[in-house]
Amino acid sequence: MALAGPSCNARSSDASAGLEARLSGRGARGKHSAPRSGFGHAPHPRRPGHAPGHAPRLLRRVHGNGSRAAGGGRCPAAQPRAGRGRRPAEAARAEAAPFPGNGGAAGAGSGGGAGSGAMSGGAGRRRLVLHVDLNNTVVAADAVSGQGPRAALNTFLSTVTWGRAGAAGEWQWASDRPSLGPPCPGALSYYSRHGRDPAFTEAGPGRCFGGLHARHLQLLEWPGRPHDVFSVQGEPSKRYHLILPAFFRLLDTLHREGRTFSVVFRTFGTDLPRALRAVSCALAGQHPQFPTLRDVALPVDLNPGQIRCSKREVVLTRGAERLATREDGRKLYDYFSSFEGIGGFQDHFDWWARNQFSSRGGKPLWIDPHDPSIHHIFIDDNIRLDDEDTIVHPQVFSERGSSSPRRAPTSELYDICLVQNDLLEAIADEDYFLRCVRRCEENYDRYLACTEKDTPSQRWDG
Repeated sequence: MALAGPSCNARSSDASAGLEARLSGRGARGKHSAPRSGFGHAPHPRRPGHAPGHAPRLLRRVHGNGSRAAGGGRCPAAQPRAGRGRRPAEAARAEAAPFPGNGGAAGAGSGGGAGSGAMSGGAGRRRLVLHVDLNNTVVAADAVSGQGPRAALNTFLSTVTWGRAGAAGEWQWASDRPSLGPPCPGALSYYSRHGRDPAFTEAGPGRCFGGLHARHLQLLEWPGRPHDVFSVQGEPSKRYHLILPAFFRLLDTLHREGRTFSVVFRTFGTDLPRALRAVSCALAGQHPQFPTLRDVALPVDLNPGQIRCSKREVVLTRGAERLATREDGRKLYDYFSSFEGIGGFQDHFDWWARNQFSSRGGKPLWIDPHDPSIHHIFIDDNIRLDDEDTIVHPQVFSERGSSSPRRAPTSELYDICLVQNDLLEAIADEDYFLRCVRRCEENYDRYLACTEKDTPSQRWDG
């Protein structure tokens, strides 16, 4: 494995913690997991050589995989650590590195574990509205691109591995560990130079990550007899989870804690009908791994809506419903804040492409820090700290009662209302999404406190 310059590996998180314990125990416990593919559209052409903004230290989350340091010239190889022999979820929690951003013991992400009950401040009483992407976030296949789990996982890995071109133009890895942000200044993601690659680990420089791919793909396998709703066909004789078990764990735990919440799927693709049907069947008690979901009394609307954007307005339609922001910028904020149950909307891919795949053309999200009873959280694998290469357009009502929101930078709301999904962690740890929500809730309390005191540019630095 060619490594560029000195090692820039960062500290490990818990992406692979408990991984081998999960693998060794699958036969007995029937454990599960699943991913996403591109966007449901052709991969967008990143500007060659354009490096994403370097993530602030307190916001970086980096995968650990037990491999030798970068200078050792070896590719990732997930090794068991102290969690071996424990139940998988316990092992993953026990092995979480104690640094901000992974739900460990220190920094912004610290505090109660995934199973902790009441949150600080008003978080435990606040209504949650969870905006959740599908492909490469909670869904393991993409109907538009035709990608199955194998290709989807390859595509994701090509976006979270980092290097740079050598003097002769050859690709040199800057780190042997996947991470959501660049592990050191000047590092470029593989996809920023070569595009999203559905065969990333099968040929070329990405082959050294083949072991990591194989282990997570194994965790995605559907246990037992095939299920037409909950499993998806992969290669011959292999079936995989359609929806990540970590998502179903999130629903189950929030319900058991008595939380008030709703879920809005937000995707550019065409997978909404199948995903909504799967969730509906799970809440009817049909999922063999999550039978207690029958107790979750959330209605599921099987009819997807649409969100379409232009310079003048954002228009939402679903069935007979039609709302637009032209007359009142708060209409869609109020709509989503009062959203009941589980539903889904197809966002406007062409508008995002027209805006060079930047925040300006992304999926709109409205936040009102003066409405402390509601907390909107958006989870998407394409959220990035670089506003020129991210997928959500956050808009904040800075003034109380205002109907004209300001455009907010991703960094202001990262791990507060915006979660960059880590597919590898979501596969390896069923508490992953719950930990993401916990982290956002704790940070949101602090964000609201700062909002009351300071100007938007001063109030939050992570």
